[in-house]
Amino acid sequence: MSDLPNCPKCNSEYTYEDGTSLVCPECFHEWNPADMESNEDTRVIKDSNGNVLNDGDTVTVIKDLKVKGSSSVIKIGTKVKNIRLIDGDHDIDCKIDGFGAMKLKSEFVKKV
Repeated sequence: MSDLPNCPKCNSEYTYEDGTSLVCPECFHEWNPADMESNEDTRVIKDSNGNVLNDGDTVTVIKDLKVKGSSSVIKIGTKVKNIRLIDGDHDIDCKIDGFGAMKLKSEFVKKV
């Protein structure tokens, strides 16, 4: 058996090497395995306007957000400082004054 990865486009197991790149004989997709490894390691999280978010950024909430298990609401325009990016559905971990530790979705914030 070959140790080559499956095709990222059609998932075919019949890939072969052609110089420095890999080729799929079924869908004719060509790719460089070094590029694929670097793309998997770097996950880009963007705000509602398409700006790239980083750890430590300050963001603003763009709509009223209901807090589960509580009757309180995080109001539009609330500034959140020093965010941390995490994996998962809610990709921002932060502390909001008056609410405490929260997880937010990046689609509901904009970078300041």
